[in-house]
Amino acid sequence: MTRRSTDYEAIEAEIDRIRSLGLDDLRMLWRTTLRSSPPPAFTKDLVARFICWHIQEQALGGVDANTGKLLDGLARGDKPAADRRLKPGTVLVREYQGDRHTVTVVPGGYVWRDATYASLSAIACNITGTAWNGPRFFGLRASGNCPEVIEGEPAESHAGIATDGRLHRSSVSPPRTKVRR
Repeated sequence: MTRRSTDYEAIEAEIDRIRSLGLDDLRMLWRTTLRSSPPPAFTKDLVARFICWHIQEQALGGVDANTGKLLDGLARGDKPAADRRLKPGTVLVREYQGDRHTVTVVPGGYVWRDATYASLSAIACNITGTAWNGPRFFGLRASGNCPEVIEGEPAESHAGIATDGRLHRSSVSPPRTKVRR
């Protein structure tokens, strides 16, 4: 333990020393430390911060693989994925055709009407009588921008809007779902 605290003290002392340097000295330190020239547009503060980060990375280790992938994706302009895992105890309430359906998240799946199901899709299928994406049915996932057309299937067998003998699943009115935590 004593060695680690000494390492932290040494790192802090080096960071303090770097912050006291002028821009020319920082650029020279960049060249010797990173073996490249610093970007000319970087200010004194940015050059110092980057060098300090590099010293900490060398002494304490860099980011883990998952964080690296996340940062690479953000640099490319990707949007971070939302954590869609529901914690046990979360209650989903969905009103469908005038009936209120309550689903409770438990460690082994989902409880609906005193029965445990492995997926929300199985519950949505039992409620509607047709195949549904469970998270979409319960309002946990956004639906597409365009209505989905199902050719050759009778409209009465599916939830949706029937027009011209074809079923359109529309995203115009999302399901009324409440999530209580």
